[in-house]
Amino acid sequence: MNPATLRALARATTASAVLLTVVACTDTSPAPPRATSSAQQQTPTAKAHTAASDRNTAMDIRVTLDGRPVDATLNDSPAARDFAELLPLTLDLEDFHQTERIADLPRRLTTSGAPEPAAPKTGDLTYYAPWGNLALFYRDGPSASADLLILGHIDADADRLAGADRITVEAAP
Repeated sequence: MNPATLRALARATTASAVLLTVVACTDTSPAPPRATSSAQQQTPTAKAHTAASDRNTAMDIRVTLDGRPVDATLNDSPAARDFAELLPLTLDLEDFHQTERIADLPRRLTTSGAPEPAAPKTGDLTYYAPWGNLALFYRDGPSASADLLILGHIDADADRLAGADRITVEAAP
């Protein structure tokens, strides 16, 4: 087998193992529901708790903003699971409309099975489908949009989010 085939097989095997881990760790309690990128090797995300809007299982992730860790989770939407397959990922962020920090992803995410649109809140990690980019909101967004999929949430204050120049997202240990 050539190296590309072996890498693809390794990613598929890892993704299957993570899916089984997430299913085994399900918690049924409800919880609140665009720049330069340098993708690193891929490993998916693992732990679980719940997102309220569609009662999906969320996944804990490890996020670092400018070298400092913050707590974060991904919801269990198809787009968030697709995003988890890109991890670990380090992206350079730039400001967009004094509301969010954005970065280009290495590839587009799935938009199938997207939950009902919701207005983004401070700390929401989102995917803007028309541009194929990641957006981290440091101010509440103006309104809900079917083109903006909320992937998860980062627990950091607005000033820290607004000043972030680089984000690293990894699977939680």
